[in-house]
Amino acid sequence: MPERLRAAFYRGGTSKAVVFRGEDLPEDQALRDRIFLHVLGSPDAYGRQLNGMGGGLSSLSKVVIVKPSARDDADVDYTFVQIAVDEPLADYGSACGNMSSCVGPFAVDEGMVAVSPDQSEALVRIYDTNTKRLYHARFPVKGGKAVEGGDIAIPGVSGTGAPVVLDFLAPGGAATGRLLPTGNPLDTLDVDGVGALSVSLVDAANPVVFVRAAHLGKTATELPGSLDGDTAFMSQIERIRCAGAIAMGMAASAATVKRSNPKVAIVGDARAFNSLDGKRHAPDSHDLNVRLVSMGNFHRAITLTGGMCTAVAAQIPGTLVQDLAQTKTPDLRIGTPSGVLNVTARVETGPEGPRAVSAGTYRTQRRIMEGAVLFPDELLEDRN
Repeated sequence: MPERLRAAFYRGGTSKAVVFRGEDLPEDQALRDRIFLHVLGSPDAYGRQLNGMGGGLSSLSKVVIVKPSARDDADVDYTFVQIAVDEPLADYGSACGNMSSCVGPFAVDEGMVAVSPDQSEALVRIYDTNTKRLYHARFPVKGGKAVEGGDIAIPGVSGTGAPVVLDFLAPGGAATGRLLPTGNPLDTLDVDGVGALSVSLVDAANPVVFVRAAHLGKTATELPGSLDGDTAFMSQIERIRCAGAIAMGMAASAATVKRSNPKVAIVGDARAFNSLDGKRHAPDSHDLNVRLVSMGNFHRAITLTGGMCTAVAAQIPGTLVQDLAQTKTPDLRIGTPSGVLNVTARVETGPEGPRAVSAGTYRTQRRIMEGAVLFPDELLEDRN
């Protein structure tokens, strides 16, 4: 007989995930991961996850775990698990900014955070266990439940919804412990098959290797499919990613670099581009263009953590991101394959260098399904 496990299925920003209450999951991580892989339908040699709830893309193959927090400064703890599509891998090594937008509403709707019937807005304080950082989520509520309907549209999502305003506190050094892991706003990597390459290595919300698109023969206006289909270019990107990880102290060799982090972003100046919905975006509609790689493919929009890291990098003197952006204000408009993402960041510079005070944006979210996921009871057997 199949086992049943309580769960909900959410869209958060431009991603989807199966969301679990922490109390419902087994304590053994290996057992949890086997369940997660089965539920999402991984590994899938066909890359479609038809036998599970995944969607064949990194942005659609995710798990979120939420539980009440023991911390005085947080209401709930949030753990993100990236499920690889093509291999049996459950990766805890990165955060997901898009799915972070569903955590507060889930906590309210599940009764983890009490909201009175007469409240019109909720504030949920969330501790991200992946990055060991705090963020706050504000969103409208009615009758003690999260409101989903609204008039806010975000790039990459059809329709509109209620805003979830996210404020990530002190996002610097989320993975490496330092906003600038090498101490420099600009570094030179010696990449096999590429040569000497100028990059900015920034760790805010998630670590990102920023590269000028022009140095790789691109403009950062390309659509993801055309970039993914360029196998020689994708091989270059992976070598750049591994070299960046080693330079940031995240791995000792290319063989030990995790798939989830760091990300790679190719960055170009603000120029006209067509988004995936066919809309034409003029150069004055955004401040720079970014195409970002996540889990081996170019994202169809941009990871939210990547967007916030870009906003932080744009506020750090000497980075190639600041050099390319046509604004020096805290508010940044990023041209992505799905349209323009608005993000903001506040960076202060002191005797020890730049410090990321906060980064934020807004998303929408939707609780699509609730109930239970099923998995075979043999997954519970001891495999030692």
